[in-house]
Amino acid sequence: MGARKKHAPRRGSLGLRPRKRASRIVPRVRSWPDPELPQPKLLGFAAYKAGMTHVLMVDDRLHTRTHGQEIFKPVTILDAPPLYVLAVRAYSIHPVKGMYTLTEAWTTPPKELEIIRKVHPLPEKLDPEPKLKIIEDNLEKIVDIRVLAATQPKLAGGIPKKKPDIVEIRIGGGSSVEERFKYAVEILGKEVHAKDVFEEGMFVDVIGVTKGHGFQGVIKRFGVKELPRWHKHRKGSRRIGARSPGFGTVSETPQAGQMGFHRRTEYNKRILKIGDNGLEVTPAGGFISYGVIRGPYIMLEGSVIGARKRLLILRYPVRPPPYIPAHPPQITYISLESKQGV
Repeated sequence: MGARKKHAPRRGSLGLRPRKRASRIVPRVRSWPDPELPQPKLLGFAAYKAGMTHVLMVDDRLHTRTHGQEIFKPVTILDAPPLYVLAVRAYSIHPVKGMYTLTEAWTTPPKELEIIRKVHPLPEKLDPEPKLKIIEDNLEKIVDIRVLAATQPKLAGGIPKKKPDIVEIRIGGGSSVEERFKYAVEILGKEVHAKDVFEEGMFVDVIGVTKGHGFQGVIKRFGVKELPRWHKHRKGSRRIGARSPGFGTVSETPQAGQMGFHRRTEYNKRILKIGDNGLEVTPAGGFISYGVIRGPYIMLEGSVIGARKRLLILRYPVRPPPYIPAHPPQITYISLESKQGV
């Protein structure tokens, strides 16, 4: 009789532990890249997931069998109303504690965004000039400039809520912090569109919260095999398995728990198209459970995380691919067939 097996294949990636619910539905970007851009620019944008369709485009990938030919591509459409820049935030650095907020300059929101006061505690005096003066006098201490931008869900086609979400976006590019600060002052109190941040054909990272599936067992959560039929009557067929040290630590053992609604990042999703008229990509009858897009939109290649109507953060890639096509993608056909019967 052979020795007893004391190991099993690992179930799931340890990089995704702990598999717990996201603390907030609007994700916080934990790290920002530092791309070489000639002019200062926002390094991120927020948009709402509307749905999926498909396109025909010319394959511009090198060394592929279909290079130069029309190929089928599934795409995700994001409803991307412009962001309104509410504040400029300056970060300094402490030798021990790290980065901290030096100060932030808030501007008065327009009447359409007065509801922001119920979402975010604003300062009593919304006069940005004194705070901007403090930032300008301490530019040698500042290491990073970011803005606080508010989404405008009222301008989105299928978002039923009115309260905006506030996201923090870093300003990158340029040759100095002073240039980034001047750019931040220029866009303070103004709208920023997706085409001002990204370009067609570039790659972005998508940060968001995945679909939630509630509390699930090990079969659905980790794909563990069910016990054979002749074991079902005795100990049950959907057991967790051994937990002794010989079979790995308890943290690596598949267990029941929360499945979905996790904060995740998808790297290097390509932007195929950025447009101002969402009707040119909206299927007949509108997107399922979303509706019609009438304003600006972003078309991403493939699928992305999150449920419909969920806010996603698009960011400049932190690990860009080695090859990026020099020209924007050439789309020859966009499917506008109804998705209601799918």
